[in-house]
Amino acid sequence: MPDEPVVPDAVQLLLDERAGARQARDWERADALRDELAALGWEAQDSPSGSSARPILASEPEAEGLDDPAAVPASIQVVAEDHPDDLARLLTGLAEHPPATESELVITANAPSFELDTLVAAAGLADQPRILVTDERLGWADSRTFGMRRSRGEVTILLDTSLEPTGDFVAPLLAAFEDPTVGIAGGWGVTSEDAREFADAPPGEVDAIEGYCLAVRRDALRAAGGFDRRFRWYRNADLDFSFAVRDVGWRAIRTEPLPLARHEHRGYASLTEEERDRLSRRNFYRFLDHWRDRPDLLLHLRDR
Repeated sequence: MPDEPVVPDAVQLLLDERAGARQARDWERADALRDELAALGWEAQDSPSGSSARPILASEPEAEGLDDPAAVPASIQVVAEDHPDDLARLLTGLAEHPPATESELVITANAPSFELDTLVAAAGLADQPRILVTDERLGWADSRTFGMRRSRGEVTILLDTSLEPTGDFVAPLLAAFEDPTVGIAGGWGVTSEDAREFADAPPGEVDAIEGYCLAVRRDALRAAGGFDRRFRWYRNADLDFSFAVRDVGWRAIRTEPLPLARHEHRGYASLTEEERDRLSRRNFYRFLDHWRDRPDLLLHLRDR
């Protein structure tokens, strides 16, 4: 990994002040200081051990490799960060239940806290995955977009490491894209009457696909570009991306139940209830900033 960036004194002062605000649970002040850091070109990174900062990454081109023709029908993408047992369980499931359809497995090595090569070797996969290495730990949205923009699949499937494959989930996902109007699909979907409260939806057309298992067509991904990088935590980023895909003309479909077992979601369980609520609210405000004035994207209003 490259050397840690040298943090200027002015940035460090803001970081220290922000650490004090967070310790005092003055979240409004902490968020204001995050914005001050961003204005200086630095992004605050919080963890249980404290806060640090990194230079804000320059935006990537809209399509890193997406202008090239697809090389395989599907790219299965996962991110390696923390919780190696979860990733090992997912990879073992893939090894035991390999997709019948030609596909590639892509692992984004987002500065993982464990030895990734050893874990991959122990999984017993038939084919070696493509491993994409980030220069430093990226936020949730950036790390997913990093892999998506390097996809070689006609359909890119994002899998959360809380999932365990129990069968071939790729074939039924790809079947949803046989309808040329479908741009995004997955095993879990939601609908809403007001874009404020979302409820689980049965199989069929939905307002948004949940990010546990989210598949997107190459053309739709090219048009939407990826996740909004401000979603450093995962909650509601899937809603925002789903609406972005639908806004450029595609439909979202929840499939019939897929052979994927769900386990505890570490990104949620590892935080305190207070911190989860705070981050969820902030992300949801971001979603509303984008879509509060777009009732035309709500199915129940469109179909009246």
